[in-house]
Amino acid sequence: MPVLFRAAGREDVPLIVAMLADDPVAAGREGDPDDPAYLAAFDAIDADPRQELIVATVDGEVAGTLQITFIPGLSRRGGERALIEAVRVGAGRRGQGLGRTMIQWAVDRARDRGCRLVQLTTDRTRSDAHRFYASLGFVDSHVGFKLHL
Repeated sequence: MPVLFRAAGREDVPLIVAMLADDPVAAGREGDPDDPAYLAAFDAIDADPRQELIVATVDGEVAGTLQITFIPGLSRRGGERALIEAVRVGAGRRGQGLGRTMIQWAVDRARDRGCRLVQLTTDRTRSDAHRFYASLGFVDSHVGFKLHL
């Protein structure tokens, strides 16, 4: 399955939002894909050189998405880190290895950029995701906290 990666465009936003919502953990926090708030968020992401909203395409169709944020810092001798967020594979493409290909692409992107660390979070209830990320070499090394505002 040849996968191509590209920066998402405004036209991709409704499909990306639909993929974000097509998930039991996230379904309750997403809204109408045509809500202008999503386009405003896309414009902010697109304008920020430290953000990359990526779509993975298979046979010309958007099949997955993820966002990478590049974070400068003093830690790790001033090394930049990459944060991978909002990883989703479209329902029709799940279980075919696309998620693995997407994460490997994102890690390679971070490495090419000179990042010293790649990090991600996943919901505590996603035991399948925990096994998946561990199989890719990620280590469950920290405890994360969130404060919903």
